[in-house]
Amino acid sequence: MVGHSDDLAEIVSVWKRRDRTRQSTVVITGAPGVGKSRLVAEALAALDPAPAIVLSGAARLHSPAPYDWLAAVLDQVGQPARGFGAPAVPPVPADALAWLAQEPDVPRERYAPDALLRIAVRVVRWLVGVGPAVLVAEDLEALDPASLNLLAALAAATDLPALLLVTSRSPRAPEADRLVGRTLARLTGSPGAVRVHLRPLSGDDVAAALTQIYPGRMVTDDVVTAAMRLGGSNPYRLTELLAVLGGRDPARLIAGNAALPPNPVPARRAVPALLTAREHDVLAGVAAGLANKQIARSLGISVRTVAVHVSNVLRKTGTASRTDAAMWAIRNDVDTDADGLGRSDDMAGQDARGQQDVAEAVLTG
Repeated sequence: MVGHSDDLAEIVSVWKRRDRTRQSTVVITGAPGVGKSRLVAEALAALDPAPAIVLSGAARLHSPAPYDWLAAVLDQVGQPARGFGAPAVPPVPADALAWLAQEPDVPRERYAPDALLRIAVRVVRWLVGVGPAVLVAEDLEALDPASLNLLAALAAATDLPALLLVTSRSPRAPEADRLVGRTLARLTGSPGAVRVHLRPLSGDDVAAALTQIYPGRMVTDDVVTAAMRLGGSNPYRLTELLAVLGGRDPARLIAGNAALPPNPVPARRAVPALLTAREHDVLAGVAAGLANKQIARSLGISVRTVAVHVSNVLRKTGTASRTDAAMWAIRNDVDTDADGLGRSDDMAGQDARGQQDVAEAVLTG
């Protein structure tokens, strides 16, 4: 959390000073890879007293359907899980609950949109019970319109005993993602809402991170400058760069490939040079039989980001399934010890991958 300790403290303070019978909203924005999911994970661990229930949902990677966020929450908690103090039976029709949970063979157009939204709000209230609860919605920009309306309605429900944590990429041009932009405005405009915008790492932040990772070694201004030139000011890219460096003297960043041995890649990444460090970690989780949710929890990234990495692993390894990818890892002697899964920030976008390729090329010759 180098560079983001104040952001973490602000979220914790919102939780401490909240009215236990009312809803509070924290919106976390920032570019891909700056640590939004990591900040949410750290905040959940730091909340005191701990929430009675945490409901977390995200968009599906493919074929988004209405109320994906709530469907993911219901899938997470199971049936008939509910918050402490909630009635044993949900106060909604059974077929409506099945529709919201995206169960198969459910009539698709039984309720009007406004009625279904009111039912969805009641379902969340039923799950929360008397609270206190935390509702987590990651990757707001990827959610379906119905989920966006639901989150806005929850933010406006001031009597809901919950903290709503929402992550989203920074708003882009006005002509793009207008619905997402309007939803962000509604969320941040709710009573007592707080917006936390994660900035890229500064030179001082990079220096602090390198000092923590390489205690006892000299981290000069030239080393910091080289790290920022190769990894940028994005925490995820910096993590990838240091994974390629493999624990060797950070001064090698200055000299580039001339100062590195012929085969500088650590043993755990020696074979799958075509994979980034994060894709390697995801592959290790897949080979260990972990579900995407378990991998996401271990790495401190969103489930959607894990799904993207899994797709990239399948494409890069030429495999057609998770089982095939696990067999590929075994055939190529890839370290598949899931206990070694790290925690760093997610990255998205072709530009970020391109910069990682440049960094690896410099470090590996």
